Amino acid sequence: MAQVELEKVLKLFPGGVRAVDRIDLLVPDQQFVVLVGPSGCGKTTTLRMIAGLEPATAGAIRIGDRVVNDLPPKDRDVAMVFQNYALYPHMSVYKNMAFGLKLRGMPRDQVEARVREAAKVLEIEHLLDRKPRALSGGQKQRVAVGRAIVRQPAAFLFDEPLSNLDAKLRVTTRAELKRLHQRLRTTTIYVTHDQEEAMTLGDRIVVMKEGVIQQADTPLNVYNLPANRFVAGFIGMPPMNFFDGVVMIDAEGAVFREGIRSPDGRLAAASDGIRVPIPPHLLARFSGLSGRQVVLGVRPEHLLVSPPEGVAAVPLSLSVKVVEPLGYDMDVYMSSKLNEHIVARLEASAAIGAGFQPDARVTAYVDPRKVHFFEPGDAGMNLSQTSEIAHAVA
Repeated sequence: MAQVELEKVLKLFPGGVRAVDRIDLLVPDQQFVVLVGPSGCGKTTTLRMIAGLEPATAGAIRIGDRVVNDLPPKDRDVAMVFQNYALYPHMSVYKNMAFGLKLRGMPRDQVEARVREAAKVLEIEHLLDRKPRALSGGQKQRVAVGRAIVRQPAAFLFDEPLSNLDAKLRVTTRAELKRLHQRLRTTTIYVTHDQEEAMTLGDRIVVMKEGVIQQADTPLNVYNLPANRFVAGFIGMPPMNFFDGVVMIDAEGAVFREGIRSPDGRLAAASDGIRVPIPPHLLARFSGLSGRQVVLGVRPEHLLVSPPEGVAAVPLSLSVKVVEPLGYDMDVYMSSKLNEHIVARLEASAAIGAGFQPDARVTAYVDPRKVHFFEPGDAGMNLSQTSEIAHAVA
């Protein structure tokens, strides 16, 4: 086992395309780190450079105490599990798992012991004589993981290993991977585009966009304290609601007022837009910023059917467009006078009782202690990093 470190790693493809843009990343020994982001963000390219399947254009890659940039994949002491399993169709499960060890010249009794032990851990002992064509998708994935385990590498690398499984099997296999890591404690780097997978699996998650790391932190910190608007919108399902507006200082104090754009593109506060008081713990940060354009962020689960007790919640007058029942919860898609896309995740029974149904006019409430304020732009920095949520998480 060993830590994995990337220092100023750059990957250029023909035409000057920067797939990975001088990133720094440290994966401590025994930690499970998930690289997550949209398609084309550079996460798989990063994994392939660690594995030695892609050469780095610049920078250093260390596994343990070795710089491995010039080492071939077989000498890097890592084991990779691919999205498509990559099993040999003519070999039995046993032979698939044993093949790499035999190539290394390991004695037969040691090969037997390692394969049997891995099969027991993965509960596939009864499958050892079968061929891959006789296995389900979940069983094939366990065999692919088993083939990695028997090598006892310094690090496991997973490239979207659950994307070919159905929804139910993804959930159960995800839990098995988590349990497996807790047992083996092998350094693991896992790539996915699924933010729910990232949140549930990782000790830390690394959010990437256009080859750049946007934030690397614990799942709860990334969720509660997103570094910027991109992270806030990518992590969380449904995504965070955003409202363009300006900070205003008036007789009642500092407030966010939703804005409307003029034909020349300038944003001005609107009389019929959302109005949210700046929370007391952020007043110092917003002092002197009257008229400054900001973006208000509210997570769907922080839009409420009724105001919390003892909180001066902000009422929003909204029109319901679509309701999606989810069982205990439901997602309600709504609009306001200035925003056509607002979504709330509400407890279904409470929402139905309050009249949240298509074409209805309803009132939802925002807890001002749980909102975020961002600088303008797709990746505007979070201005509310000292929020009350931060103190609760610390």
